[in-house]
Amino acid sequence: MSYPSKGEAAADSRRPGAGDRSGGAITPLAGLRVTDFSQNLAGPYATQVLADLGADVVKVEPPGGDPARRWGPPFIRGQSTLFQAVNRNKRGVVLDLGSEAGQARARELARRSDVVFQALRAGGAERFGIDYRSVREINPEVVYVSVLAYGKEGPLRNEPGYDPLMQAMSGLMSVTGEPGGSPVRAGASVVDLGAGMWIAIGVLGALRERDRTGRGCHVTVSLLDTALAWMSYHVTGYLATGSIPGPMGTSIAMIAPYEAFPCTDGSVMIAAGNDVIFRRLCDALGLELATHADYAENANRVANSGALARLVAERTRRHPVSALLRLLREHRVPAAPIHDVASALADPQTAATGMVQRHEDPELGDYVDIPMPIRWDGRHAALRRFPPLPGEHQGELFPDDE
Repeated sequence: MSYPSKGEAAADSRRPGAGDRSGGAITPLAGLRVTDFSQNLAGPYATQVLADLGADVVKVEPPGGDPARRWGPPFIRGQSTLFQAVNRNKRGVVLDLGSEAGQARARELARRSDVVFQALRAGGAERFGIDYRSVREINPEVVYVSVLAYGKEGPLRNEPGYDPLMQAMSGLMSVTGEPGGSPVRAGASVVDLGAGMWIAIGVLGALRERDRTGRGCHVTVSLLDTALAWMSYHVTGYLATGSIPGPMGTSIAMIAPYEAFPCTDGSVMIAAGNDVIFRRLCDALGLELATHADYAENANRVANSGALARLVAERTRRHPVSALLRLLREHRVPAAPIHDVASALADPQTAATGMVQRHEDPELGDYVDIPMPIRWDGRHAALRRFPPLPGEHQGELFPDDE
């Protein structure tokens, strides 16, 4: 049985239609091999970041595929859009880790990798022989990543975890929604995707340290830690004052006015982030509040935010959205329409960002790619591979199967 070597260039068996559309974006991780045993969102999002940066990422799925493939609707020819959004630029294989042959192949992939990811339940990695200690014995320089739910300590350390559980546990849901209403989950999987970002940063740091010292390490990131990190200023404020923050609607407790205001045909988000901008807002709306003792400085505006919001709303509701936005921009007051997905995509500014890219995948049809929001010399990371079909690259990684 033969396997590609660590760092060996990946064979180019991409489905027709994939390829570098970036105009030559940099690939700083080219030559690095990543084996990814993780599933769902957090781990795959992290490995997609590494793949976008040029790493050869091998996605290992169980028989039947990553469960995220079935998270829908919506589906694109049977594949969940959640799966499609976090698995580009990877090669895919299927291994039955419950079998001796599958475990042997998993260990061989790990032996030949620079980075190994796993997000298995407690004890799973040990049972399959791909835990940190076992992998380090056969690959001493490995950067090994464990994607955890609640962390390595505490009474819940062995429990499974998902994004909404962490939003609930961390208090994030308690500050989301309308005042007086029930706690609300954020409308995007901010904990899963946030954990993926932290993992990618941790891996890059570990690789840099390995360059310097020759030693690998064990990188761990938990979903709960990520959610608590997103709550940092709320936690700090509570510990300093004892005041428990609650749902804030569109506002933020520390700045005013910094929320949505009504118009004749919708609402506009206004962000008067400092005293100078507040004076401009007063000029735009004809409010004589810029020197008023209750409103001249941000701390006073926050203390009187309810009354201030009513005064501002009385003026904004005289205008349609388009006219108010034009007026505020003329006075250099930051403001934005409150879009839904359809109107966000129709906005000329969205089109100008290049963040929505459509490609034709011969297997899946219309593939919408949302690239990393980073550019190097004006270029996004390249789309080199469409998200893999289950086991699509089995023959490349395990040529003896053919």
